Amino acid sequence: MGSFWQEVHQLDQEISLFINSFHTGFTDEIMKFFSHIQVWIPMYIIVVVFLFIRLGWKRALIVIASVALAFGMCDQFSNLIKDAVARLRPCKDDFMIQNGLWMLEGGGGMYGFFSAHAANSFSFAVSTLSGFRNDTRLRYRGYAAWIFFWALMVSISRIFVGKHYLGDVIVGIITGILFGLFTAWLARYCIRKAGLGDHTNAV
Repeated sequence: MGSFWQEVHQLDQEISLFINSFHTGFTDEIMKFFSHIQVWIPMYIIVVVFLFIRLGWKRALIVIASVALAFGMCDQFSNLIKDAVARLRPCKDDFMIQNGLWMLEGGGGMYGFFSAHAANSFSFAVSTLSGFRNDTRLRYRGYAAWIFFWALMVSISRIFVGKHYLGDVIVGIITGILFGLFTAWLARYCIRKAGLGDHTNAV
């Protein structure tokens, strides 16, 4: 079993180095932009504002609480798994550095499995889109296209900046989707239990 996971790890290293090798001055700036979640605070604020506009303050507060819960769950679970698995980040791995890893970010913890950035971005995408759909007047297809594109770019940017392997990102995406679905279901349940299913009761 140990040799199997070693082979998986080596394959992940090779694929991640291949992905990481596609860089130019222009794409590097794009990847750094998507990788810095702090840059996206204005977007978060805009989403929150529109949740209040579209859902009314009661339902919006429930949805926002579910988004915050998803973030917290992703962060804590990621930290737990990182310490348990203890898989070095690519930027901390001598093999990756010696084989040409292109690093656009420094710092960070020693361990990178799995990517909290990927988990958080996809949990945000799933939980907010599900939250908006408590307003049955619109389908929010435009928002869905944007928010999942954003989540995907945030996730793959972590490979390009040298912080994560592809495997870290894939597991992070799956984790974020699952936690996002769970907290979205929890929000919908609370909305129904509070008798806020009708938009007119939410304002």
